[in-house]
Amino acid sequence: MSQVQVMTIEEADAGQRLDRWFRRQFPQISQGRIEKMCRKGEIRLDGGRVKGAVRLEAGQQIRIPPLPDGAAPPPAPRARISDADVKYIRSFVLYKDDHIIALNKPPGLPVQGGSGHARHVDNLSEGLMFDLEEKPRLVHRLDKDTSGVLLLARTRAVAAALTASFRHKETRKIYWAACAGVPHPKNGTIKFGLVKAPGHGARGEGEKMHCIHPRDVDATEGAKRATTDYAVLSQAGKRVAWMALIPVTGRTHQLRAHMAEIGHPIVGDGKYGGSGQDNLGDGWGAQLGGDISKKLHLHARSLTLEHPVTKARLNLVAPLPEHMARTWETFQWSPSDVPADPFEEDWG
Repeated sequence: MSQVQVMTIEEADAGQRLDRWFRRQFPQISQGRIEKMCRKGEIRLDGGRVKGAVRLEAGQQIRIPPLPDGAAPPPAPRARISDADVKYIRSFVLYKDDHIIALNKPPGLPVQGGSGHARHVDNLSEGLMFDLEEKPRLVHRLDKDTSGVLLLARTRAVAAALTASFRHKETRKIYWAACAGVPHPKNGTIKFGLVKAPGHGARGEGEKMHCIHPRDVDATEGAKRATTDYAVLSQAGKRVAWMALIPVTGRTHQLRAHMAEIGHPIVGDGKYGGSGQDNLGDGWGAQLGGDISKKLHLHARSLTLEHPVTKARLNLVAPLPEHMARTWETFQWSPSDVPADPFEEDWG
Protein backbone atom coordinates (compact mmCIF):
# COMPACT_ATOMS: atom_id res chain seq x y z
CA MET A 1 0.00 0.00 0.00
CA SER A 2 1.16 3.50 -0.78
CA GLN A 3 0.97 6.47 1.61
CA VAL A 4 -1.46 9.39 1.45
CA GLN A 5 -0.35 11.81 -1.25
CA VAL A 6 -1.30 15.34 -2.27
CA MET A 7 -0.81 16.16 -5.94
CA THR A 8 -1.17 19.52 -7.67
CA ILE A 9 -2.91 19.75 -11.05
CA GLU A 10 -0.58 20.97 -13.76
CA GLU A 11 -1.61 23.44 -16.46
CA ALA A 12 -1.47 20.69 -19.10
CA ASP A 13 -4.10 18.67 -17.20
CA ALA A 14 -6.61 21.51 -16.79
CA GLY A 15 -10.04 20.74 -18.17
CA GLN A 16 -9.67 16.98 -17.77
CA ARG A 17 -12.17 14.91 -15.76
CA LEU A 18 -10.87 13.86 -12.36
CA ASP A 19 -11.56 10.15 -12.93
CA ARG A 20 -9.70 10.15 -16.24
CA TRP A 21 -6.78 12.02 -14.71
CA PHE A 22 -6.71 9.46 -11.88
CA ARG A 23 -6.66 6.52 -14.29
CA ARG A 24 -3.69 8.02 -16.15
CA GLN A 25 -1.78 8.54 -12.92
CA PHE A 26 -2.69 5.17 -11.41
CA PRO A 27 -3.58 2.70 -14.20
CA GLN A 28 -3.81 -0.18 -11.72
CA ILE A 29 -6.93 1.37 -10.14
CA SER A 30 -10.26 0.52 -11.78
CA GLN A 31 -12.96 3.05 -12.64
CA GLY A 32 -15.31 1.46 -10.12
CA ARG A 33 -12.72 1.82 -7.35
CA ILE A 34 -12.21 5.49 -8.21
CA GLU A 35 -15.95 6.16 -8.00
CA LYS A 36 -16.16 4.33 -4.65
CA MET A 37 -13.26 6.37 -3.22
CA CYS A 38 -15.02 9.57 -4.35
CA ARG A 39 -18.31 8.51 -2.71
CA LYS A 40 -16.52 7.70 0.58
CA GLY A 41 -14.62 11.01 0.53
CA GLU A 42 -11.24 9.30 0.31
CA ILE A 43 -10.35 11.29 -2.81
CA ARG A 44 -10.66 15.00 -2.10
CA LEU A 45 -10.19 18.12 -4.21
CA ASP A 46 -8.89 21.20 -2.37
CA GLY A 47 -9.98 19.52 0.85
CA GLY A 48 -13.59 18.87 -0.16
CA ARG A 49 -15.57 15.90 -1.44
CA VAL A 50 -15.67 15.56 -5.18
CA LYS A 51 -17.27 13.54 -7.97
CA GLY A 52 -15.25 11.76 -10.62
CA ALA A 53 -16.82 13.77 -13.47
CA VAL A 54 -15.66 17.16 -12.18
CA ARG A 55 -13.33 19.10 -14.50
CA LEU A 56 -9.96 19.93 -13.01
CA GLU A 57 -8.34 23.37 -12.90
CA ALA A 58 -4.64 24.18 -12.81
CA GLY A 59 -3.33 24.61 -9.26
CA GLN A 60 -5.98 22.51 -7.55
CA GLN A 61 -4.77 19.90 -5.09
CA ILE A 62 -5.99 16.31 -5.02
CA ARG A 63 -5.72 14.09 -1.94
CA ILE A 64 -4.76 10.56 -2.98
CA PRO A 65 -5.58 7.89 -0.34
CA PRO A 66 -3.36 4.84 0.25
CA LEU A 67 -3.56 2.67 -2.87
CA PRO A 68 -2.84 -1.03 -3.36
CA ASP A 69 0.09 -1.78 -5.64
CA GLY A 70 -1.65 -4.46 -7.72
CA ALA A 71 -5.38 -3.77 -7.47
CA ALA A 72 -5.92 -4.41 -11.18
CA PRO A 73 -3.81 -5.60 -14.11
CA PRO A 74 -2.07 -2.85 -16.06
CA PRO A 75 -3.85 -1.74 -19.22
CA ALA A 76 -3.09 -3.67 -22.38
CA PRO A 77 -0.48 -2.02 -24.59
CA ARG A 78 -1.94 0.19 -27.28
CA ALA A 79 -2.24 -1.51 -30.65
CA ARG A 80 0.25 -0.19 -33.17
CA ILE A 81 -0.92 0.80 -36.63
CA SER A 82 0.92 -0.50 -39.66
CA ASP A 83 3.72 1.35 -41.45
CA ALA A 84 1.41 1.62 -44.45
CA ASP A 85 -1.24 3.35 -42.33
CA VAL A 86 1.38 5.72 -40.89
CA LYS A 87 2.44 6.66 -44.40
CA TYR A 88 -1.21 7.00 -45.45
CA ILE A 89 -2.30 9.38 -42.68
CA ARG A 90 0.90 11.45 -42.90
CA SER A 91 0.29 12.00 -46.61
CA PHE A 92 -2.62 14.28 -45.68
CA VAL A 93 -0.66 16.63 -43.38
CA LEU A 94 -1.12 20.26 -44.45
CA TYR A 95 0.57 21.90 -41.49
CA LYS A 96 2.47 20.76 -38.39
CA ASP A 97 4.22 22.45 -35.49
CA ASP A 98 4.86 21.53 -31.84
CA HIS A 99 1.24 22.24 -30.90
CA ILE A 100 -1.15 21.47 -33.76
CA ILE A 101 -1.49 19.35 -36.89
CA ALA A 102 -3.83 20.12 -39.79
CA LEU A 103 -4.92 17.45 -42.26
CA ASN A 104 -6.57 17.64 -45.65
CA LYS A 105 -9.01 14.83 -44.83
CA PRO A 106 -9.98 12.79 -47.89
CA PRO A 107 -13.62 12.06 -48.68
CA GLY A 108 -14.79 8.66 -47.45
CA LEU A 109 -12.54 8.54 -44.36
CA PRO A 110 -14.56 8.85 -41.12
CA VAL A 111 -13.21 11.12 -38.40
CA GLN A 112 -14.21 8.68 -35.65
CA GLY A 113 -15.26 5.05 -35.49
CA GLY A 114 -18.82 3.88 -35.78
CA SER A 115 -20.87 1.06 -37.19
CA GLY A 116 -18.70 -0.67 -39.78
CA HIS A 117 -15.88 1.90 -39.56
CA ALA A 118 -12.72 0.24 -38.28
CA ARG A 119 -10.39 2.69 -40.03
CA HIS A 120 -10.79 6.34 -39.14
CA VAL A 121 -8.77 9.47 -38.36
CA ASP A 122 -8.96 8.94 -34.60
CA ASN A 123 -7.19 5.58 -34.64
CA LEU A 124 -4.89 6.50 -37.52
CA SER A 125 -3.77 9.59 -35.57
CA GLU A 126 -1.32 7.36 -33.71
CA GLY A 127 0.74 7.74 -36.88
CA LEU A 128 0.84 11.50 -36.25
CA MET A 129 2.66 11.38 -32.92
CA PHE A 130 6.04 12.18 -34.55
CA ASP A 131 8.35 13.18 -31.66
CA LEU A 132 5.70 13.23 -28.91
CA GLU A 133 4.57 10.36 -26.66
CA GLU A 134 0.83 10.88 -27.08
CA LYS A 135 -1.31 10.90 -30.17
CA PRO A 136 -2.97 14.17 -31.24
CA ARG A 137 -6.55 14.88 -30.21
CA LEU A 138 -9.52 15.76 -32.41
CA VAL A 139 -11.01 19.18 -31.65
CA HIS A 140 -13.76 19.32 -34.31
CA ARG A 141 -15.40 17.04 -36.88
CA LEU A 142 -16.12 16.64 -40.58
CA ASP A 143 -18.69 14.26 -42.10
CA LYS A 144 -17.25 11.07 -43.58
CA ASP A 145 -17.88 12.17 -47.16
CA THR A 146 -16.76 15.78 -46.62
CA SER A 147 -13.12 16.54 -47.39
CA GLY A 148 -10.84 19.34 -46.26
CA VAL A 149 -9.16 21.01 -43.32
CA LEU A 150 -9.29 18.98 -40.10
CA LEU A 151 -7.43 20.26 -37.04
CA LEU A 152 -5.85 18.14 -34.28
CA ALA A 153 -4.16 19.25 -31.05
CA ARG A 154 -0.86 17.67 -30.03
CA THR A 155 -1.27 18.21 -26.28
CA ARG A 156 -4.17 18.20 -23.83
CA ALA A 157 -3.76 21.89 -23.01
CA VAL A 158 -3.84 22.91 -26.68
CA ALA A 159 -6.89 20.69 -27.22
CA ALA A 160 -8.73 22.54 -24.45
CA ALA A 161 -7.81 25.92 -25.94
CA LEU A 162 -8.88 24.95 -29.47
CA THR A 163 -12.13 23.38 -28.28
CA ALA A 164 -12.96 26.65 -26.53
CA SER A 165 -12.05 28.60 -29.66
CA PHE A 166 -14.47 26.56 -31.79
CA ARG A 167 -17.18 26.76 -29.14
CA HIS A 168 -16.88 30.54 -28.87
CA LYS A 169 -16.86 30.93 -32.69
CA GLU A 170 -13.36 32.41 -32.73
CA THR A 171 -12.47 30.39 -35.84
CA ARG A 172 -13.59 31.02 -39.42
CA LYS A 173 -14.43 28.03 -41.62
CA ILE A 174 -15.18 28.41 -45.32
CA TYR A 175 -16.49 25.48 -47.35
CA TRP A 176 -16.60 25.12 -51.11
CA ALA A 177 -19.42 23.20 -52.78
CA ALA A 178 -20.91 22.58 -56.17
CA CYS A 179 -24.68 22.97 -55.92
CA ALA A 180 -27.45 22.12 -58.36
CA GLY A 181 -28.96 25.26 -59.85
CA VAL A 182 -28.03 28.84 -58.91
CA PRO A 183 -29.47 30.43 -55.75
CA HIS A 184 -31.12 33.83 -55.97
CA PRO A 185 -30.05 36.17 -54.56
CA LYS A 186 -26.44 35.14 -55.13
CA ASN A 187 -25.40 36.17 -51.61
CA GLY A 188 -27.51 35.46 -48.58
CA THR A 189 -28.15 33.81 -45.24
CA ILE A 190 -30.19 30.69 -44.50
CA LYS A 191 -31.78 30.51 -41.04
CA PHE A 192 -33.84 27.33 -41.01
CA GLY A 193 -33.68 25.47 -37.71
CA LEU A 194 -32.75 21.78 -37.68
CA VAL A 195 -34.26 18.80 -35.90
CA LYS A 196 -33.01 15.23 -36.06
CA ALA A 197 -35.32 12.61 -37.54
CA PRO A 198 -34.45 9.02 -36.52
CA GLY A 199 -33.40 6.54 -39.15
CA HIS A 200 -35.20 3.33 -40.02
CA GLY A 201 -32.36 0.85 -39.44
CA ALA A 202 -31.90 -1.31 -36.35
CA ARG A 203 -29.23 1.08 -35.08
CA GLY A 204 -30.80 4.27 -36.36
CA GLU A 205 -29.16 4.11 -39.76
CA GLY A 206 -30.39 6.71 -42.20
CA GLU A 207 -31.12 9.43 -39.67
CA LYS A 208 -31.17 12.91 -41.16
CA MET A 209 -31.83 16.50 -40.22
CA HIS A 210 -35.13 18.17 -41.11
CA CYS A 211 -35.39 21.92 -41.62
CA ILE A 212 -37.81 23.95 -39.48
CA HIS A 213 -38.97 27.49 -40.23
CA PRO A 214 -37.30 29.92 -37.78
CA ARG A 215 -40.66 30.91 -36.30
CA ASP A 216 -41.37 27.28 -35.39
CA VAL A 217 -38.03 26.35 -33.82
CA ASP A 218 -38.93 27.21 -30.24
CA ALA A 219 -42.17 25.24 -30.46
CA THR A 220 -40.53 22.14 -32.01
CA GLU A 221 -39.09 19.62 -29.58
CA GLY A 222 -35.41 18.94 -30.21
CA ALA A 223 -35.06 21.68 -32.85
CA LYS A 224 -32.00 23.95 -32.80
CA ARG A 225 -31.43 27.23 -34.55
CA ALA A 226 -28.96 27.12 -37.43
CA THR A 227 -27.45 29.80 -39.67
CA THR A 228 -25.50 29.47 -42.93
CA ASP A 229 -24.01 32.30 -44.99
CA TYR A 230 -23.57 31.62 -48.71
CA ALA A 231 -22.11 33.26 -51.80
CA VAL A 232 -22.15 32.20 -55.46
CA LEU A 233 -18.57 32.33 -56.78
CA SER A 234 -19.26 31.16 -60.34
CA GLN A 235 -21.84 29.23 -62.32
CA ALA A 236 -22.34 27.11 -65.42
CA GLY A 237 -25.53 28.50 -66.95
CA LYS A 238 -28.39 27.87 -64.56
CA ARG A 239 -27.53 24.23 -63.93
CA VAL A 240 -24.75 24.36 -61.33
CA ALA A 241 -23.06 26.90 -59.05
CA TRP A 242 -19.72 27.05 -57.30
CA MET A 243 -20.64 28.07 -53.76
CA ALA A 244 -18.77 29.37 -50.72
CA LEU A 245 -20.51 28.45 -47.46
CA ILE A 246 -19.93 29.47 -43.85
CA PRO A 247 -21.63 27.45 -41.10
CA VAL A 248 -22.23 30.24 -38.58
CA THR A 249 -23.59 27.54 -36.29
CA GLY A 250 -22.18 24.03 -36.34
CA ARG A 251 -25.14 21.64 -36.54
CA THR A 252 -25.03 18.10 -37.91
CA HIS A 253 -25.36 18.07 -41.74
CA GLN A 254 -26.20 21.78 -41.58
CA LEU A 255 -24.79 22.84 -44.96
CA ARG A 256 -26.26 19.85 -46.76
CA ALA A 257 -29.73 20.24 -45.25
CA HIS A 258 -29.82 24.02 -45.73
CA MET A 259 -28.81 23.95 -49.39
CA ALA A 260 -31.31 21.19 -50.17
CA GLU A 261 -34.07 23.10 -48.36
CA ILE A 262 -33.67 26.16 -50.62
CA GLY A 263 -33.82 23.91 -53.69
CA HIS A 264 -30.09 23.78 -54.45
CA PRO A 265 -28.70 20.56 -52.98
CA ILE A 266 -24.99 19.90 -52.97
CA VAL A 267 -23.97 17.83 -55.97
CA GLY A 268 -23.67 14.14 -55.07
CA ASP A 269 -25.74 14.44 -51.91
CA GLY A 270 -28.21 11.60 -52.37
CA LYS A 271 -29.27 11.82 -48.73
CA TYR A 272 -30.66 15.34 -48.92
CA GLY A 273 -30.90 16.04 -52.64
CA GLY A 274 -32.08 12.74 -54.07
CA SER A 275 -30.34 10.40 -56.49
CA GLY A 276 -31.80 11.88 -59.69
CA GLN A 277 -31.11 14.92 -61.84
CA ASP A 278 -34.56 16.47 -61.54
CA ASN A 279 -36.39 17.25 -58.32
CA LEU A 280 -39.44 19.04 -59.66
CA GLY A 281 -41.13 21.36 -57.21
CA ASP A 282 -38.09 21.80 -54.99
CA GLY A 283 -35.49 22.69 -57.57
CA TRP A 284 -32.75 20.64 -59.19
CA GLY A 285 -31.76 17.16 -58.09
CA ALA A 286 -28.35 16.39 -56.61
CA GLN A 287 -26.91 14.54 -59.63
CA LEU A 288 -25.63 16.34 -62.70
CA GLY A 289 -25.07 13.26 -64.87
CA GLY A 290 -22.51 12.90 -67.63
CA ASP A 291 -18.89 12.78 -66.46
CA ILE A 292 -19.59 14.54 -63.15
CA SER A 293 -18.75 12.36 -60.14
CA LYS A 294 -21.61 11.12 -57.99
CA LYS A 295 -19.53 11.72 -54.85
CA LEU A 296 -20.44 14.54 -52.47
CA HIS A 297 -19.05 17.88 -53.66
CA LEU A 298 -18.46 19.50 -50.25
CA HIS A 299 -14.98 20.55 -49.13
CA ALA A 300 -13.74 22.39 -46.03
CA ARG A 301 -11.57 24.78 -48.04
CA SER A 302 -10.07 26.97 -45.31
CA LEU A 303 -9.82 27.44 -41.58
CA THR A 304 -8.59 30.69 -40.06
CA LEU A 305 -7.79 30.97 -36.36
CA GLU A 306 -5.48 32.45 -33.77
CA HIS A 307 -2.73 29.97 -32.93
CA PRO A 308 -3.43 28.79 -29.35
CA VAL A 309 0.21 29.19 -28.27
CA THR A 310 2.00 31.68 -30.54
CA LYS A 311 -1.15 33.82 -31.01
CA ALA A 312 -0.22 34.30 -34.66
CA ARG A 313 -3.04 34.40 -37.24
CA LEU A 314 -3.08 31.05 -39.00
CA ASN A 315 -4.86 30.47 -42.32
CA LEU A 316 -5.00 26.81 -43.38
CA VAL A 317 -6.07 26.03 -46.96
CA ALA A 318 -6.79 22.57 -48.39
CA PRO A 319 -6.61 21.72 -52.12
CA LEU A 320 -9.71 20.15 -53.65
CA PRO A 321 -10.05 16.35 -53.65
CA GLU A 322 -9.63 14.60 -56.98
CA HIS A 323 -13.31 14.21 -57.86
CA MET A 324 -14.07 17.88 -57.16
CA ALA A 325 -10.95 19.04 -59.02
CA ARG A 326 -12.21 17.15 -62.09
CA THR A 327 -15.59 18.87 -61.81
CA TRP A 328 -13.93 22.27 -61.47
CA GLU A 329 -11.86 21.52 -64.58
CA THR A 330 -14.99 20.47 -66.48
CA PHE A 331 -16.65 23.83 -65.77
CA GLN A 332 -13.35 25.74 -66.17
CA TRP A 333 -13.50 27.06 -62.64
CA SER A 334 -10.12 28.13 -61.24
CA PRO A 335 -9.45 28.66 -57.50
CA SER A 336 -7.16 31.55 -58.43
CA ASP A 337 -10.14 33.46 -59.87
CA VAL A 338 -11.94 33.94 -56.55
CA PRO A 339 -10.99 35.68 -53.28
CA ALA A 340 -9.82 33.59 -50.35
CA ASP A 341 -12.70 35.01 -48.29
CA PRO A 342 -15.53 36.22 -50.56
CA PHE A 343 -17.57 37.26 -47.53
CA GLU A 344 -15.08 40.06 -46.84
CA GLU A 345 -15.12 41.29 -50.45
CA ASP A 346 -17.59 43.21 -52.53
CA TRP A 347 -18.38 40.01 -54.39
CA GLY A 348 -21.10 39.53 -56.98
